[in-house]
Amino acid sequence: MNLTEKIAYIRELCEGLNLDESKPEVKVMNAIIDLLDDMSYSVTDMEDLYDELSAQVDEIDQDLAEAETELYGEDDDFDYDDDEDDEENEDDVFYEVTCDSCGQKLNVSEDVLLEGEIECPNCGELLEFDFSDIFDGEECDPADCEGCGSNCNSSEE
Repeated sequence: MNLTEKIAYIRELCEGLNLDESKPEVKVMNAIIDLLDDMSYSVTDMEDLYDELSAQVDEIDQDLAEAETELYGEDDDFDYDDDEDDEENEDDVFYEVTCDSCGQKLNVSEDVLLEGEIECPNCGELLEFDFSDIFDGEECDPADCEGCGSNCNSSEE
């Protein structure tokens, strides 16, 4: 039994009670039944549109699968990502930093940390990173420190 059939059944039950139509309670009950009837038609219409849309999406999915097969061949395990990007991303190191002002946790790349500062996207507070105590008096490889902004001995050479 679908929604419209259930509402029709309830309407018939109420009509079978032979209630006095002039009473306010009966008027409210009839108004509720009319509302339910309208809602059931709306839901039925939405279900029909959903079924139609679902069928269209299935057709689009099938067309896309055919186009992918023509473009990329029969390889089911095709990786759509660029392999070079994957290798670069594996080398990226991220650190979790917490903003002192708002408590927002950020994942920051090593490159951003070495720049020395970043603005918190949540509150706008400037977060500064100072590595001078780590690099003081230590010599490091210029290739590793190039552009790091630290005062390491290798940058003086």
